[in-house]
Amino acid sequence: MLQNILAPKTACLLIIGNEILSGRTQDTNTRTLALALNAHGIRLSEVRIIPDIEDHIVSTLNACRVHFDHVFTSGGIGPTHDDITAACVAKAFGTTLLLHAPSFTALEQHFGPERFNTARQRMAYLPDGATPIANPVSVAPGFTIGNVHVMAGVPKIFTAMVEEVVPNLPRGAALSMKGWHACGLREGDLAEALTRLQSEFSQTDLGSYPFDRPAVGKGVALIAKGYNAAEVEQAAQAVHDLILAQGQTPISGEPADHGAAT
Repeated sequence: MLQNILAPKTACLLIIGNEILSGRTQDTNTRTLALALNAHGIRLSEVRIIPDIEDHIVSTLNACRVHFDHVFTSGGIGPTHDDITAACVAKAFGTTLLLHAPSFTALEQHFGPERFNTARQRMAYLPDGATPIANPVSVAPGFTIGNVHVMAGVPKIFTAMVEEVVPNLPRGAALSMKGWHACGLREGDLAEALTRLQSEFSQTDLGSYPFDRPAVGKGVALIAKGYNAAEVEQAAQAVHDLILAQGQTPISGEPADHGAAT
């Protein structure tokens, strides 16, 4: 779904890190990127979480950069032994890491000569032909090469880099989203009617999201989203009427704390 011609550009996020796969660290960068891309009219079509293994990173990156208009990576560009993303990206593009002198100077000034050791100096090496992504939080740059945007995994830094990159990408129609919710709704009661609506509004994604919130009780939120704003409005009105037909009172939007687990 969401195959609207108004949003032709697609993106993939590669989350790189054993700490994500082990469960030690919880990913929050997907939501950050998705919201930024949606607002800019680029569709985040896929997210993959992969380990710190060179061959795996290189092969996945090469597959994704051909299939998607943009590839974003998160993680693996720090000073430690398992920060191998930059080298893997260089290998994927058939090039080598070169010292980026302005980044080296900025890092040296940031850490001071005594603390700017060999490990930290590694962060100033970028693939030949890459353009640095500014890092206003901790100076160490990300970089863009081709259609690949390589960013830090630390959420605060990742967010800052997203804010540096996404506004400068070609813009499409922003994602429109509107919906209703009601307590007392049950998915099984409205599934057939919702399927008919999805067929009617083919350029809009109709999502059904059960909730159980201490403050509001149990029910279902029905959300219309897509890149054709006029159709999203029409679909949302149809969803509103569907809730009324179920004998419930539609409430605009989603229930409070909708980001929590259902």
